[in-house]
Amino acid sequence: MGLAILHCRAQIGVDAPSVTIEVFLSGGLPTFNIVGLAETAVRESKDRVRGAILSSNFDFPQERITVNLGPADMKKTGGRFDLPIGLGILAASRQIPDVALHGYEFYGELGLDGNLRAVPGVLPAAIKAASAGRPIFVPKDNGPEAALAGGQVLVAESLLDVTALLRSRKEPLPFVSLTAATQNHDSQSDLKDVKGQTFAKRALEIAAAGGHNLLFIGPPGTGKSMLAQRMPGLLPTLDDEQAIEVASIDSVLGLPVDVSRWGRRPFRAPHHTASAVALVGGGSEPRPGEISRAHRGVLFLDELPEFSRSVLEVLREPMERGRITISRARRQADFPASFQLIAAMNPCPCGYLGDKQSNCRCSAEAVRRYRGKISGPLLDRIDIHIEVNRPAVALLRPDAPCGEPSAAVAARVASARQKQVFRSGKTNATLSGAELNRDYVANDESLALLEKAANAIPLSARAYQRVQRVARTIADLAGEADVQVKHVAEALSLRQLDRKIAKP
Repeated sequence: MGLAILHCRAQIGVDAPSVTIEVFLSGGLPTFNIVGLAETAVRESKDRVRGAILSSNFDFPQERITVNLGPADMKKTGGRFDLPIGLGILAASRQIPDVALHGYEFYGELGLDGNLRAVPGVLPAAIKAASAGRPIFVPKDNGPEAALAGGQVLVAESLLDVTALLRSRKEPLPFVSLTAATQNHDSQSDLKDVKGQTFAKRALEIAAAGGHNLLFIGPPGTGKSMLAQRMPGLLPTLDDEQAIEVASIDSVLGLPVDVSRWGRRPFRAPHHTASAVALVGGGSEPRPGEISRAHRGVLFLDELPEFSRSVLEVLREPMERGRITISRARRQADFPASFQLIAAMNPCPCGYLGDKQSNCRCSAEAVRRYRGKISGPLLDRIDIHIEVNRPAVALLRPDAPCGEPSAAVAARVASARQKQVFRSGKTNATLSGAELNRDYVANDESLALLEKAANAIPLSARAYQRVQRVARTIADLAGEADVQVKHVAEALSLRQLDRKIAKP
């Protein structure tokens, strides 16, 4: 008889709970059983482990083999348990010393030839292992990703490599953290390339400074998508902790970490045919959707009314909470979803309502139905919605002067955000009601203007607070401690759809 105990971690959302792997060899007819709520891919590891052990010139024990994956009530998925199971069998059969396994965590899928294959979700596991002070073994392709966690990482290409490292007790191999990589900015996504649209650029700057959601409304070809694509270049780069959060979501999906974009905000632009599951995540084994892949970055929804209304409505809760919880009959997964929504839409079905150079063919009822696809509760959660009109033809000439570059705007955005973080520890868009009441310092005149506008438009209680948050951001950009009348007036001018949704 023999017993070996190893450590690994499961994957539940972006969490990595600990799993203890116990391998027990006993007398009786040769069998191989895996217990502990293992799903199909884990149960199939029996054949992969047997082939890998024999291909590596070890003996496969002709005894009763029982592998227990604890805790027993937590579902185990994927091929990440292959390596620890194989090592457990070798240790329990005394082919490698079991003392060499102590203090490590092991991850990797085994091929029948004994080679190790990369597995998804290594980064969240590596973060937890580093917190626990345990070195980890991972396949070579997972090495750079695991090294981001800052712990001790050993890589191997095969089962034989792992056993050789265990016998020699070699130190973990050094890795260069991706945080040291050069942060290359896309020179083709500079705000200076957008001709005209001074008002829209100002709205984009305010949205970037306060983390506000933004909706562009205008005819086709006026630059709505170009403006949205330049938003990540205005936002501050991610710090190491935030960048690892973003990388963890890609890791769960099995996607490689892009070194050239390390520290940059993600930009996701799903097509309007995307389903609710594609947008928020889901599936029988919950996986993150587009809103989680846009975490700490920008979610751009072009042609907003063309999205199914049921799809748009699922955005309401994560827009408030910054997280999405996906529940299934036997499990629940929680994914981060703190994104900034940038949306674009035409003013009517044909797209040319109010355009001086084209005639609109839509009836008032058709326009009302088109705009009515965006529900009031969703519109309330969009802080800024403005019209983007056709720029003057003279501004489109090749020799026309360029606008302000993204770097100059980004510097003002960073300064405004520093004020917000110093004052309340977060951006203005995420202030709670109590925090807003504390930070919204305004005189009687500006308060009276906002109250008058709220009664005239009218504004809901949520929209009223959204205007306050935007006004606070405008004051921060201006370097003003108090919110003044001009700041409130500009904030009100940035909610144009409130005044037109009922009267197209």
